[in-house]
Amino acid sequence: MVSRDTLPDGRAARTLARREEILAAAAALFAERGFHGVTIEDIGRSVGITGPGLYRHFPSKDAVLAQVLIGVSERLVAGGRDRVASAEGPAEALDALLAGHIAFALSEPALITVHDRELGNVPEADRRTVRRLQRRYLEQWVDVLAELTPDAPRVTLRAATHATFGLLNSTPHSAGALDRHAMARLLHGMAQRALHQGSLAGAGAHGSW
Repeated sequence: MVSRDTLPDGRAARTLARREEILAAAAALFAERGFHGVTIEDIGRSVGITGPGLYRHFPSKDAVLAQVLIGVSERLVAGGRDRVASAEGPAEALDALLAGHIAFALSEPALITVHDRELGNVPEADRRTVRRLQRRYLEQWVDVLAELTPDAPRVTLRAATHATFGLLNSTPHSAGALDRHAMARLLHGMAQRALHQGSLAGAGAHGSW
């Protein structure tokens, strides 16, 4: 028999699972149709509930979009922190960061599309939160690269990291021609070469082509 004391936790788990289901469905719809092409009713139908029922989980469509982008940013920050903390040295940390981001980019390309197209539709306070989380994630990479290439200015390392994100986040357009494992290997190899210590040190030393 289930204890009465366990019921709140069970309800909380079901509510959390339902919220995650709604967010995943909303991300897919926003990526396919655009934020303004999707209604609360569309999101509700995609998970088998009425539009008004969705308001028990989110107060508005804007709030759904905000949580889609805040949620993925929080996951990237937490994953990056854990990978760096468990790595034995900066080279292994960079390899882990690359593997983690590639896994995300290949698994959830809809989130990349939604971020690229719809961040401007997020309410300003939530947009600042997304940007703050993105800066934290960026600096995780920069800290690792700074250990590998201490002579390169951080501004150079930030530019290189942004460029690498552009490569890895190309999956909404580039993935599909190759199977997942082949695409992961391709992206990993290209990113490793782009972030080669010699290239970064050279860019820091000369500043231009």
